[in-house]
Amino acid sequence: MIKNLVIILFLVSLGGDSKTSVETLYFDIIHKDKVIGSLKATKTIKDSTTFYKSSTTIETRIIKEIRVNYKYDVTFKNNLLETSNVDITVNEKPHAKTDTKKKGTDYKIVKNENEVEIVKDAISFATVQLYFKEPKNVDSCYSEQDGSFNTIKALGNHSYKKTNSKGRENIYYYKKGALKNATIDGGLITFEIVTRKP
Repeated sequence: MIKNLVIILFLVSLGGDSKTSVETLYFDIIHKDKVIGSLKATKTIKDSTTFYKSSTTIETRIIKEIRVNYKYDVTFKNNLLETSNVDITVNEKPHAKTDTKKKGTDYKIVKNENEVEIVKDAISFATVQLYFKEPKNVDSCYSEQDGSFNTIKALGNHSYKKTNSKGRENIYYYKKGALKNATIDGGLITFEIVTRKP
């Protein structure tokens, strides 16, 4: 009896053991041929949930020394956005914060602690995913930072143009499905991100 119970518990524990896979990418941020920062992005898959985290630090001089930190924490469940939290600081002071949370079939977007809007469209692709997969057959993506939708246009030769709500354009270049480099219009400055080994 006890032996059978032990065997059953062992088999149940084997069946309940979920696999987790982790992928981490590293990029240099380059402006005028000089490395001014770094970007680390992590994708963790556990069962039907995918967790994305990215952390970007840029240090440069525009009239005065400036240090910008971007932190993204994004969760997808069953291929739909569940939550996203974006925190941006400039010189260690809060600059912008955007939170998106799925409520039923809608999304509640709160920007800088004020409710911005309710989005009724399903969100199946977001900006952070551009680091991990080529956006084949994708014509728009959700901007976790702005709480808006950006357009994506295929340019050919595995390159894509993403245009945000302010008309700023970023170009992403892929090789064998992996992001190799991108040109980013950051508003104050335009910079390039280039993949590197850890």
